[in-house]
Amino acid sequence: MGSGRLYRAARASTAGMPRQFWWLWTSTLVNRLGAFVSTFLVLYLTAEQGHSASYAGLVVSLYGLGGVAGSIGGGILADRIGRRPTLLITQALSAVAVGVLGFVQHPAAIAAVAAVVGAATTGSRPAVQAMMADIVPPEDRVRAYSLNYWAINLGFAVSATAAGFVAEYSFLIGFLGEAVMTLACAVIIFVKLPESRPEHPAGTGPDSGPEPQVGMGTVLRDGRFMSLVTLSFLLALIFTQGYIGLPLAMGDSGLSPSSFGMVMALNGLLIVILQIPLTHVITHRDPRLLLVVASLLAGYGYGLTAFADSIAFYALTVAVWTLGEILSAPTQAGLVVRLSPLHGRGRYQGVHSLTWSVATLVAPLMAGQMIDRFGADWLWALCAVLGTAAAAGFWLLLRRLGEETKPGVPGGREGGAVKGAEVKSAV
Repeated sequence: MGSGRLYRAARASTAGMPRQFWWLWTSTLVNRLGAFVSTFLVLYLTAEQGHSASYAGLVVSLYGLGGVAGSIGGGILADRIGRRPTLLITQALSAVAVGVLGFVQHPAAIAAVAAVVGAATTGSRPAVQAMMADIVPPEDRVRAYSLNYWAINLGFAVSATAAGFVAEYSFLIGFLGEAVMTLACAVIIFVKLPESRPEHPAGTGPDSGPEPQVGMGTVLRDGRFMSLVTLSFLLALIFTQGYIGLPLAMGDSGLSPSSFGMVMALNGLLIVILQIPLTHVITHRDPRLLLVVASLLAGYGYGLTAFADSIAFYALTVAVWTLGEILSAPTQAGLVVRLSPLHGRGRYQGVHSLTWSVATLVAPLMAGQMIDRFGADWLWALCAVLGTAAAAGFWLLLRRLGEETKPGVPGGREGGAVKGAEVKSAV
């Protein structure tokens, strides 16, 4: 793709978005530019604080458990009190907790505060996703989620690089820097973004009767949505191996940690370069095809790792599964909105975000058991199997859902009131 075509694709991918979307996008970018804890927590605990690797693993697990609670709680709050208050509360709490984490010394206190940081950080995600669905027209939502995903990765790439230099000087500055950036994100939302939660489902009003009630039980009984969550979890299990199984495999191949850093940097670089141009390509494509291709790229991209024996080969595998990530993330986010009732978007987004939180807990156990008992090659074979299963599952699920899940097609749950029986329907 020439530079002229790249420029036109980028313009087409960014044109026509509401002003509120761009303020929300800016808040995401600012938030990710300050990311420090998620990247350097283990190094801080072991190299700076002198704790054991097992203790560091425990703290990271508690951080993940906090994320599980935050996903559910943030989704409920986004629907009950609104998107804007939820974002302000979670980001203020996150800023305070991150700052405190840089000062506490007792092992129990560090573990407890890390859990609070995980809950507060994750708790804002359902509100962001729900607000984006509120303010962006249905036909532009996949594009919006793709642009937001690009901002996340751009911010992370910059912050990870800068934080590495900061950590060499002072970890405390890194913690305080993230706290300040998180507060800056909250200020942007407070000043520039009004509440977006719909007052009444489309086609109804104060005198049209009671609105449908959407609780957590409603979400969990929604068979077709939970099928999507299950398939998303399979993909999350695959993608998290980039931070668990991949460094172990590269170490066993005699490659240094810096080699792993270089290879993983390719993941962020490709997303930053390709996400916006490809957004124009995938926006109006059939989500069934996109998710099937994404699942196969993820599964077999990691499967290729079994044959890797050099930095170049490992980089090739990363490039393959990164393409799957680029296709999958915005497509799934748009699909969640299509399957969510209007007044249940926060809860639905919260449950969907659980896939990554739970995968972060399960993936280390899965990788450790597979590598210790059978060897790393079996782990990569399992990734290929999971990718194939996810591809088949997406094909069957979305074939049943048909026209309702196509981008830009009116109707579905977002377009009006949702009857109780429909909310509880199974695939």
